[in-house]
Amino acid sequence: MTPSGPSTTPPILEVKDLAISYQTRKRDVPAVRGVSFTVGRQETVGLVGESGCGKSTIAFGILDFLGTNGKVVGGSIRFNGEELVGRPKAELRRIRGNQISMVYQDPMQALNPSLKIGRQLAEVLTTHQEMTLDEAWQRSIQMLDRVYMPDAANVMNRYPHMISGGQQQRVVIAMAMLNNPALLIMDEPTTALDVTVEAAVLDLIEDLKKDFNTGIIFITHNLGVVARVSDRLCVMYAGEMVEKGPIGDMFAQPAHPYTRGLLCCIPRLTDDLAYTQLWSIRGRVPPPAERAADRCIFQPRCDWADEQCSRSHPELVDISPDHQSRCFRGKETLAHSLSEYSRGKRRTLAVSDNDADELPEETLSRLENVKVYYEQESSSLKSLFGMGEKRYVKAVDDISLRIRKGCTVGVVGESGCGKSTLVKGLIGLERLTDGKAQLMGLDISDPVSRRDLSLIKELQMVFQNPDSTLNPSFSIGKQIGRPIRRFKTGQGAAVRQEVERLLRSVKLAGYYYDRYPRQLSGGEKQRVGIARALASNPNMVICDEPVSALDVSVQAAVLNLLNEIKEEFGTTMIFIAHDLSVVRFISDYIAVMYLGQIVEFGPVDRIYPPPYHPYTEALLSSVPVPDPLARRRQIRLSGDVPSALNPPPGCRFHTRCPRREMAPDNGAICALQPPPWQKVKGEHRIFCHIPVEQLAAMAPVVPQSKPAA
Repeated sequence: MTPSGPSTTPPILEVKDLAISYQTRKRDVPAVRGVSFTVGRQETVGLVGESGCGKSTIAFGILDFLGTNGKVVGGSIRFNGEELVGRPKAELRRIRGNQISMVYQDPMQALNPSLKIGRQLAEVLTTHQEMTLDEAWQRSIQMLDRVYMPDAANVMNRYPHMISGGQQQRVVIAMAMLNNPALLIMDEPTTALDVTVEAAVLDLIEDLKKDFNTGIIFITHNLGVVARVSDRLCVMYAGEMVEKGPIGDMFAQPAHPYTRGLLCCIPRLTDDLAYTQLWSIRGRVPPPAERAADRCIFQPRCDWADEQCSRSHPELVDISPDHQSRCFRGKETLAHSLSEYSRGKRRTLAVSDNDADELPEETLSRLENVKVYYEQESSSLKSLFGMGEKRYVKAVDDISLRIRKGCTVGVVGESGCGKSTLVKGLIGLERLTDGKAQLMGLDISDPVSRRDLSLIKELQMVFQNPDSTLNPSFSIGKQIGRPIRRFKTGQGAAVRQEVERLLRSVKLAGYYYDRYPRQLSGGEKQRVGIARALASNPNMVICDEPVSALDVSVQAAVLNLLNEIKEEFGTTMIFIAHDLSVVRFISDYIAVMYLGQIVEFGPVDRIYPPPYHPYTEALLSSVPVPDPLARRRQIRLSGDVPSALNPPPGCRFHTRCPRREMAPDNGAICALQPPPWQKVKGEHRIFCHIPVEQLAAMAPVVPQSKPAA
């Protein structure tokens, strides 16, 4: 996205000095105060900030979706020149869904699971326009085609659960665009999507903005996404707008310490691999009831704060004619380079230039031809009487992997590729259909219920959602103390001492022992999950998407913590994620999975430059880069991941491969024969028919890494 100047046409939306409060039993609590911005036609305004900063509250205020206890207490919201604040509910309902539409984060929350997609789409048109059902049906099919929905006519007759997550999001976007709205509000629309699907959705948003002459408010915590789609950026903190301006200026010369901190929290594909620490903003966003109005709200977390910051409240000051920052030091911050935010150094990378198949370091775990199949139930009469052929979902299909002691192996791939199933089989939560799994030379092929307690303690797991793994009825101390007692790593009074030691190791104070999960932030809960996993002194910890739901600042703190734990305790880790920037930062080795198989494996410094598997290349091309001026080759995969119940013959990736014609016989071999493993160098291997020499000649997707400062 190129920087743009102020629009000369009247804006679609003008928000001025907006203040929103929520009524409680004690008093009205301000959630948003003094927010002003505009949105023009064919303009995307990004709203970024940590959770609790007021981004979604602004969107709900515009739509009048604040609930019974929420209300606009000040300011103005003008849409197409008309004031919305104070308008009757009936008039606002006519505007919503017709002239203003919203796309939510979770499409299944926006779609009715009991109604077919066609009926839900057609209802949008028949409710807001004088249109027959047949006309609405045909218009809905056209809109599904417009959002690149495959087989749109048949999708109309399906229920939401019968299509993929990316297709569900396309349906929600099509629904929002049916009435050609002037304003589209998108609240974290790509957070739950794979990077490949996310890239396609972001391409679609750009096309729709231009074709429908629509203005967009794009709410996200992903600075890579906002850099790609936005023309202007507004940074929110604790209910206030602390900085706003053209997207190019905001990334090139951020003037507020909070904006600069957010940008430095992000792992980048171009970072030097020597870095082991990300910048992390200390503390957390204060809750609305604790926000002072007589001083800088960011002062307790700011490294540049002085006495003036604690005595008075800063106003937005001009950095340039179209760039404003709420900071007393304003233009002074521009003299400091972002590189001054220091990062620690990493231990030596895994040896990737060694041509030997086996390196001298100790192997902690080994997988050999591991398979995890699920029998597919059928309602046919033959199956009921045991006469039909059994069918299996091949979630993990013939994977062999060696994990070296003290290293972190990152596992990446789209949803449904088998990442989580693989580690669940390793930890014993899923039964292995075939193959062998070893840890420390001991067999771990059995389910966890049949494993010896001494073996269970050596392999622990950190899950994606800490809320689903922490018991709300027990204190943090009791939940961390339970595995200590269970695995006899401490007894009696020593248990509390060990819990407090573990809390300190994950950067939490000892007084968290008596707190309950509801009293902790998301990042603090995830740290508790890590502490509990470490309570048995395991040799290996499996992390399943541990930072995907966290703000960038909290994500940086958790990634730093995992690196410190690895270096201090020598813990071996398997790290599952869909963000290749995060995986690159944390991992020593990377395994790329597609449809139940590993298609590429090697040291981290060998995976990101060519040669790489065409699937790896597509994943790298789809990663959002936090730089609005970045230009990369766009490689978009067509279609969805095929069914693991009936995977394609030959190379499983051939149905979507953009490089298929480079293979022998113009790619015909890809549909006939499984590809061979090709050795590149050392432990780097690629599962592909295309010769390594041709893969190595491809232009790199990721620019060369920047040297360490």
